[in-house]
Amino acid sequence: MRKVFLPLLLVTAAMFVYAPIIIARAPFESTMFLLQKIFYFHVPAWMAGSAGITISALGGLWFVFKGDRRADWYAVSGAEVALMFGAMGLATGPMWARKAWGVWWQWDAKLTIALLLFLVFVSYLLLRKYGGPGSDKLSAAVALFGLAMSPFVYYAVDIWRTIHPANTVVPSLGPGMRGAFWFCAVTFLMFCALLVAVRVRLERLRSTLDDLYLAEDE
Repeated sequence: MRKVFLPLLLVTAAMFVYAPIIIARAPFESTMFLLQKIFYFHVPAWMAGSAGITISALGGLWFVFKGDRRADWYAVSGAEVALMFGAMGLATGPMWARKAWGVWWQWDAKLTIALLLFLVFVSYLLLRKYGGPGSDKLSAAVALFGLAMSPFVYYAVDIWRTIHPANTVVPSLGPGMRGAFWFCAVTFLMFCALLVAVRVRLERLRSTLDDLYLAEDE
């Protein structure tokens, strides 16, 4: 990862710089016009958050069954990154809703489950910080619970009656919109990968420092 980190960072930075340009050039949606362009950041943020959730859950599962401390580094890193992108998704959603629906928030199924999923990973980090011995393995179960919840966020519009746009929006995008959306989605996913890599390195350095302290005490 070290060899590709700098090139990936440069490419991701360039893509973030170009993202507003490609979004500005994308066609206006016929009913929401300029407002619809929030979509190009709102949905990719949740996609990156879902990637972080998956990394956290799989890392926690590997740590519980294999006892590999490196897997725990990925678990906590994925959780923090997922929380960051989840906050971004929850922030951009009400901006859209205020203009589209006339209210900042609606307690329909999709929005409520998304908020609960965000709170699950808030509890994950609180457990890691204040849970004491064994909290690393217990928090792995919390991350798995979050992973099990995440499909309900996506399929809520199919299971329950909601005012949120249907899941058919992305597949039905026109050519100009489709390219802009997937460009932003890839940009956010690359940014997610970079953040996880940096956060894992921090955990590795912390672990090395802890080992040095223990060796000195002995």
